[in-house]
Amino acid sequence: MTSPSPRQARARRPRDRKAQLAAVAAELFRERGFHGVGINDIAAAGGVTGPALYRHFADKQAILAYVVLSGIDDMETATAEALADTKTPGDQLESLLAVLAAQAVERREVAALWRWEGRHLPREDQREIGRRSGALLAAWSKTLLRVRPDLAAADAELLCWATLSVFGSVSVHHTTVAKKRFGQLLVERALTVLETTLPATGAAPEPPPLAVLGTPSRREQLLSEATRLFADRGFRAVSMEDIGSAAGITGPSVYRHFPSKGALVVAIGHRAGDRLAVAAEEALRAADERDALRRLAASYVHTLLHTPELHVAFSADRASIPDRDKAGLLRVQRDYVARWISLLSAVRPELPAREVKITVHAALTIANDLTRTRRVAHRPNLEAELSALLHAALGLPG
Repeated sequence: MTSPSPRQARARRPRDRKAQLAAVAAELFRERGFHGVGINDIAAAGGVTGPALYRHFADKQAILAYVVLSGIDDMETATAEALADTKTPGDQLESLLAVLAAQAVERREVAALWRWEGRHLPREDQREIGRRSGALLAAWSKTLLRVRPDLAAADAELLCWATLSVFGSVSVHHTTVAKKRFGQLLVERALTVLETTLPATGAAPEPPPLAVLGTPSRREQLLSEATRLFADRGFRAVSMEDIGSAAGITGPSVYRHFPSKGALVVAIGHRAGDRLAVAAEEALRAADERDALRRLAASYVHTLLHTPELHVAFSADRASIPDRDKAGLLRVQRDYVARWISLLSAVRPELPAREVKITVHAALTIANDLTRTRRVAHRPNLEAELSALLHAALGLPG
């Protein structure tokens, strides 16, 4: 058999090769994190050489920007088409949700990169993403206000952010059902979120934090300062010397307690898991499964808002964590999510097991995203509002 000529080989190459390579890279970024993937990894997975990949993209950041911005392109197109229709505002909204749900199911990796890896892009790209996503949310909010004129503009925006998280939740798990049903399920959850009646302001104030008596151990000081610095600056912008200085010791002394920044992140992740486990045990002291699930949702929101460990664990650089530790942290996370799944299965027995998992992740993602979204993070009644949104996403009656 003769080999194809160069002209024939070129003819067989897909015309959308750039998009295909970007899709391969996006899935690798989703699985390993941005810093856990090299150009050669992408090239090998895409069946090309490194130099061939550079013909399409200047670097990894260019690939990431291409994926995220193409995802926003798709949402902008869907929004323009749905809102240009002559249907009623309610029908326009449902049409838009159906298209967004289909896009989320078809390209699960895009939501993951927008939510978690966009911070690795240059400032210029980040600003463009922020500007364009803000314009999208404004268009969605305006349409929602035509459907629900009782809402304040800021409340409509909060509900639209929460709806975006419902669609983005597909990126945090691998559970799937038939595509048509998957899309329907996401639309159902999104509509329920958009119909949420937000609680009125005026909840009882939080009790003042308890004072810490005595002097914390050096290890405790290092963990606390590392958590604060990682949360403020990001993992890669903080050195062991920074952590030691914040704790009042020299950088090399930090290594007596933790061999690396990755080890600190592992310890922070386990501490976050412990906090959630303790809160869950308290929540499960309830009258029935429905009450327990409501209490569990409230405890999760409270933990997210009042302790920084969870956010650090979510945004940590996965490439810095040894595989054996990744497995342990993943097991802690799955054990916690399993509590939600068990309770929701009992409360809503009509849902198939896979749909229960998808629904639970939609609810959790709303809390995870909105507590990190600057546009809504300083709302005075956010804790009660998030609890209400989680109840809606789970399908619990008011």
